Amino acid sequence: MNETRYSRTHEWVRKEGEKILIGISQHAQDELGDIVYVELPSVGACINAGQSFGVVESVKAASDLYAPVSGEITAVNDRLQDEPGLINQDAEGDGWIIAVKDVSDADWNALMTEADYKTTL
Repeated sequence: MNETRYSRTHEWVRKEGEKILIGISQHAQDELGDIVYVELPSVGACINAGQSFGVVESVKAASDLYAPVSGEITAVNDRLQDEPGLINQDAEGDGWIIAVKDVSDADWNALMTEADYKTTL
């Protein structure tokens, strides 16, 4: 089952089998406008929940990406280097930013369900 959870800083986390993908929410990309650049972290780097792991730049502003969970980065979406607008086209699908492993149940359970997230918008 693919379940998506959300952070208060508008990142999403989705379990897809063994993979755990992270990106920014549809709401966040709507607020940013046309995305022109994404700074991606390195595969193998460890991220800590609440800390910045990259930057998304739009025609309006630059915004830090905050890790919604702690874990080790297993993949980055290289397509974003040449196609940063992919986030605008499909923020919660093909516009994923990183994949991680070793996410704790406590980190996962601290995130909001989609219904809870929608009440914060």
